[in-house]
Amino acid sequence: MTVWQQVIYKTERYRYSLTPNTQLIIRGITPMPIIKSAKKRVKVARKATVRNAKTKRSLKTALKSFITKPTSASHASAQSKLDKAAKKNVVHKNKVARKKRQLAKAAKAAGVKPTASAKKVAPAKKAPVKKPAAKKAPAKKTTKK
Repeated sequence: MTVWQQVIYKTERYRYSLTPNTQLIIRGITPMPIIKSAKKRVKVARKATVRNAKTKRSLKTALKSFITKPTSASHASAQSKLDKAAKKNVVHKNKVARKKRQLAKAAKAAGVKPTASAKKVAPAKKAPVKKPAAKKAPAKKTTKK
């Protein structure tokens, strides 16, 4: 018995009716909103869904590539993808921390050496010292005769 047949059976048995939107959703059809702002929210949500799916997919491939062949490059790539997913709120930050810990443990067990970071911090330059502003002479008062 399909889901829709079960719903019809329950509807007939308990004599309650489903709203038209609920019936459409059960069939796999989402109703299009009428209000302009709601239409925009649907478009924005679809774009975000695609973007999030892309981030998740790239994260999964990076993790799989590290698990199949643990190298320092794949380890760095996996950690980078995890950080990006956390930044975009696709994956919870605690889960990311846990996964990074697991990756580090696996890398250590496999004997993978972490690569030195490519970014080198330049020494901080001191800002030039500004001279104190010269005090202005008080304005002359004019007297009327």
